[in-house]
Formats: sequence, C-alpha cells, structure tokens
Amino acid sequence: MSAIETTPSLVRNTYAKVEKNLAVIRKRLGRPMTYAEKVLLGHLDDPEGQELDAGESYLLLRPDRVAMQDATAQMALLQFMQAGRDETAVPSTVHCDHLIQAYRGADADMQTARTTNAEVYDFLRTCSARYGIGFWGPGAGIIHQVVLEKYAFPGGMMIGTDSHTPNAGGLGMFACGVGGADAVDVMAGFPWEVLYPKVVGVHLTGQLSGWSSPKDVILKVCDLLTVKGGTNRVVEYFGPGVASLSCTGKGTITNMGAELGATTSIFPYDERMAIYLKATERSELADIANAHRELLSADPDVLANPDGYFDEIIEIDLSTLEPHIVGPHTPDLARPVSKMAADAKQNDYPLELSSCLIGSCTNSSYEDFSRAADVARQAAAHGAKVKSTLFCTPGSEQVDETVGRDGQKEALEAIGAVVLANACGPCIGQWKRDDVQSGQKNSILTSFNRNFPKRNDGNPETLAFIGSPEITVAYALAGTLDFDPRTGEIEGADGKRFKLDPPGPAPEIPSQGFVISFGGYEAPPAVAERAKVKVAVDPKSDRLQLLEPFAAWDGQDYERLPLLLKAKGKCTTDHISMAGPWLKYRGHLDNISDNMFIGAINAFTGDAGTGKNLETGATGESFPAIARDYKKRGLRWVVVGDENYGEGSSREHAAMEPRHLGCAAVIVRSFARIHQSNLKKQGVLPFTFVDPADYEKIRETDRLSITGLGNLAPDRRVDVVIHHEDGSEDRIQVAHTLNEEQIEWFKAGSALNLLRDQG
Repeated sequence: MSAIETTPSLVRNTYAKVEKNLAVIRKRLGRPMTYAEKVLLGHLDDPEGQELDAGESYLLLRPDRVAMQDATAQMALLQFMQAGRDETAVPSTVHCDHLIQAYRGADADMQTARTTNAEVYDFLRTCSARYGIGFWGPGAGIIHQVVLEKYAFPGGMMIGTDSHTPNAGGLGMFACGVGGADAVDVMAGFPWEVLYPKVVGVHLTGQLSGWSSPKDVILKVCDLLTVKGGTNRVVEYFGPGVASLSCTGKGTITNMGAELGATTSIFPYDERMAIYLKATERSELADIANAHRELLSADPDVLANPDGYFDEIIEIDLSTLEPHIVGPHTPDLARPVSKMAADAKQNDYPLELSSCLIGSCTNSSYEDFSRAADVARQAAAHGAKVKSTLFCTPGSEQVDETVGRDGQKEALEAIGAVVLANACGPCIGQWKRDDVQSGQKNSILTSFNRNFPKRNDGNPETLAFIGSPEITVAYALAGTLDFDPRTGEIEGADGKRFKLDPPGPAPEIPSQGFVISFGGYEAPPAVAERAKVKVAVDPKSDRLQLLEPFAAWDGQDYERLPLLLKAKGKCTTDHISMAGPWLKYRGHLDNISDNMFIGAINAFTGDAGTGKNLETGATGESFPAIARDYKKRGLRWVVVGDENYGEGSSREHAAMEPRHLGCAAVIVRSFARIHQSNLKKQGVLPFTFVDPADYEKIRETDRLSITGLGNLAPDRRVDVVIHHEDGSEDRIQVAHTLNEEQIEWFKAGSALNLLRDQG
C-alpha cells in the first residue's frame, strides 16, 4: 500500500472493519456509544473476547497507520531492525522535523541542518527504504501538520511516536502518542495495547468572536482539567459549538490535549472536515465519510443525554470565552488576558518580552497565519514594528508556499518578523539564542504547546507563556506583558498611539486553494528492490548505535538496591531526558544516557541533576555518573518520584536510558500514561505507593528490597523493604498495573525481546 497517501480503499476497508466490530460491541454493551468509543472499540483485535471494563481492561487494537518524527524514529527504527521483519505491516512514515535548529532564518538554518544531521537523515532515509516506509525529508514540514494534510481521515486510528499525535483528532481520527516500542509492535504486525480509557466530554456552545480563537478553548480546558486530568481518558468534544470551528482549529485543540495527559482528544466528523479534505485533494475521502456519518459521530441519545455516557462533562460557551495566556513552567497555569498584566506584576514575572514566537505543530495552519497577518497589517498601516523579536514557523511546505503566495508571510516580515524553517525549532528546544545568557531571567510568549523550564532555549530562567498566534503578535508589538490587546494601545511610527482591532474571520481554506506540495517526500522502492538497500549506520558514529538486547530477569528478588534519585515535584520527560542539544544523540543510547535525570530536582538538596553515590559516599555527582558507577559494580538501582511522573513527551529515551544504566524499578505517587507504558516496554518495573505518604519515608542513603517478584501477578501488591542507613527499616507496599503479558515483558528483559522470540 502506498505510504504517500491514505487511499480510498484503505478508508473503505477501515469503515467495513469498524462496522463489523461494532455490531459485536453494541450487543455486548447494550447501550448507545460516544464517537470516541466507536472508533476505539471498532479497532479491537478481538471484539468478542476482549474484556470491556473502562479504566481496568487492557485493549488490544489494530491501528491503520504509524507516524514517526526524526528524533524518536531513530530509536523506533533501531528497535524495528531487531524485530526480524522485512517490511512494516501497516502504512508508516518518517518525518524530519525535530533536528533543525532555529537561529538565522529558514534558508541558513536548513543548510546547517542538512550538513550537521547528514548521517542521521541518511540512516532514516535508507532504513525507511529498506522496510517500505514513506520518508519526508527535512523542510517538508512538522509531522502533525503533514499528517493532517496527507494521511488523517475521520474514523481512522493512528499511533505516532510523538505526544502531539492527537492533532489528527481535529480530522476525526483516534490518534495517540506512544513510545517507539509500541510503534514497533504495530509495524511488526502485533496489536497495540493500551489501557481502556474513560471518556470526558467537552460540551461546546456558542461561537468564537473577537480575539478568541480555538487555542483559547484548549487553554481553558487545561485550566479546568490540569496536566494530569486527562490521564487514561479520552477527551471528546461535542455540542452545537463544534460546527463553528474549522478543521485546523479543531486540530489545535486536540493537539494540545496532550498537555492534559489524555490518551487522545477527538472531534466528530462534520462539514468543516469535509471542506478541508476537499481542499487538500481528498474529495473522495470526504464522499466516503459523508456516506458513513452515523459511524463518525456519537449516537443520538449520547448527544441528547450526555450525563449518562461521559465520565465527566465540561461546559464551555465559546461566545463568552475570553482569550487566555498560560504559564510559566506549566501549561495549566491559566488566566484570561485581562488579568495577565496584574498577574505578572504580582508574581514578579519580567514584564519585558525578550521574544515572541508563533507556529509549532499546534498553531501553524493557513488560518493561524492569516489571523496573525491581520494583526501585522494593522500595525504596518501605522508604521509600527515589533518591540520584541518575533519568530514565525510555518507548519509545512504546503502552508509555507501558500502563505508566501497570499501575502501573510510578507505581512509578518513587514513588522520585523523572522520566518523560520518548516520545523519544530524552538518549540522543542532547537533554538540558538544570542540575546539571553543561561541563568538570565526573561519572559517569552509563544503559540506553542509546552512550556516546562528549559523547554524552549535550555535556560531555566526563561519564563515561557503560551497564547494564540494573534495574541502573541499583539504582545510582540507591545513588547511587554503589561498589556491587554483588547484595550491597550500601540505606538505608531509617528508617535501616535492606536488600538488594534480583533482580527477578522480568517479563511480556513485559501480562496485560490492550497499550493499542494509533496516536496521532500521519498517513496520507498518497489518490494523487490528493498532487500538490496543497505541501512546506513557507521560503527564509529557517535550519533547512531545499533542496539543490544537488554538482559532477561534472572528470577531473583531485588535486594538492597541503592536509591539513585528521589525526585521532588514535577519530573517530566524533559527532566528525565532533555531535548535541545541532546537531540543530537537520539540514535545513540549510550551517549544520550549522559543526560539522564540532569534536569530532575533532588528532593534532599533542591539541586538539579546531582546526588549522592551510596557506594563511595561522594556527593554532588551527576546522576548519570553515579548510575554508570553502580552499573560497573553490577548494581541495579531505584528511582522514587512524585505525582504525574513522566509527564510530557512520548520520548522513550526517558525509559531506555534508565534501563540501559541499570534502573530496576521506579516508585512514584502517580504516573503519566505514556511514560508508564514506556517503562513497562523496556523491562523497568513501574510501581505506585499504595499509601502516597510513604514517599516521605524515603531517605537519601536508603537501599530498597523489592520482594516476591516470583509471584508477580496482575492486581497483586508488592512488598518493599526500605533499609535505612541507621539500621532501621520501613516496610511498605506498592501497586502496579502490569497485566499478564506485561509481566512477561519484564521477565524477558523487554517487550522487544519477547516480540523477537515470538516472530
């Protein structure tokens, strides 16, 4: 099957499969179904035998395709090479969007990226060709925008090795971010396993107007649900307000739903999606979807009586929704723009904005650029320029070419904006700054999705705030957080002050149509030619390293394992395995392991990245150095964490690095979904404290024994003995969510080991 497109036959086959499965599921459930349930359960591997207990059962699913971005694709493909397969079982693509550093502008940055990352791009290109994977080269665009333009379709299911894969939910797809090992399972022909999520309903009424945008919908939802409120839940949008949102606007909302920790977010199929499909040369898919509308929306009784079908319901009136700004340091610290100035002063946030940035996979559509350009044109009419640096990132070659033709890019450049390459750039830490030194406190405003400390520029003192693209441009013109775009004034070139009008309704579809582009795409060779392709990996490379299987469990309990780290507070995947300059080593497990936990806060010292070596007594050593010392001594070790441990990215490096350096178990108050799954896949035991207060019992010099592992079983608690340095002990219990198959992953050393043996 062609990897370049979602064919009509694939869509028809998917709908036939879903309808067949739902005939079984409806008899079993005996009730109406939400749209998310239809797509989810319609993709079951075994609808008749599958246990169906939301929040408890593990579902085995058959996704329709897989998408991978270049930073995570390296490790995913290195694992797939161990799986013993000649080609992928489902259509799969690789998108080169993460390794392009933002610095001087699109042309210069692209030239640097192609030179700097040549060996990684060669590996991804040749590996894709060898195994029948579609390859989108650097500059083609951000994975999620390209997927929306070329691959997503209503009612389909996709997994992707990036946490913002749910962007395709804006086109009615059940799209979920996963670790590379999950992607390998599906590409190797095995089902995808995920905890059966509950469903949260967001009921939208009214219609957006003025400065308010789809971005403000998800910022409000983040405010209401928080960064862990979506864990093991799907967020389904419904109600009369849904029809007022464009397809790409819906994508903005589902994309940033990743910040809720949600399994995914999804909108039902409607005319706005049909418009987008037709504008992106997929009219036949729209026709097929139109013939299956009953399949692509919630059942009527769900819409009429939603209280009986959703785990929780949130009400949002779009007509009264005020534009919001969230941050710093977390995407759920929200306030309306009317309170931004006062909040900044009260909390001593630097008022001057050192930089403003628009774009990213969340907000880089034609509609986004049009509304941002509207604000820019108003300013240009008065001769005004931005007072803070303004960077703009188009989402794809197709968007870039179209906004170049239609003038939005020119309008932004006229007020001083710098247009960057069609890539992730500063959103994921690929930003080279000359204007701010590390440790210098400063404020930035972006239209991105994530704003953890160090996330954008590696500086822990950069306070990152998030708003819509049009709000961000307005603040760039003001140059300060002490401003409200709805009421504040900007100074023109003549010294006179003027007020910005809200951007007018922007066309979701260009009046002249999109400049359709497949630039940067390379289809895999014919099947007969693939075996001749040699995958490019230099044995001497410091960026790529073929994987060695992890050792199987030796059948013994873990006795007196040293505590490597007790993490305090937020410990995201950025804290566990930083991005930015470390993206260079995403294909080399040993080298990238030198960043393990360097951002984690030591609960005993308050310092980041350093701790105590219990074997030597040395303090202030880096966690990677301590772990490597333990590994040389043949010692496994344990990590203890707080709430929502592993929040953020899908990067499985945050699980593979600890596994590589000897981690046996992670014990926390609670996990983020993707990270917990990644730990299981790599053979690390993920435990939660039965009594969350037991977190406080852990001391810096403790060693822990994890006993009864020979009797490890689903829903059975595990005993842990905490051995204190003074000779005293605490005995506690920990819980886990391992099912029988996942316990076999642990015993085999990793899920990949078991998959290869079964192959």
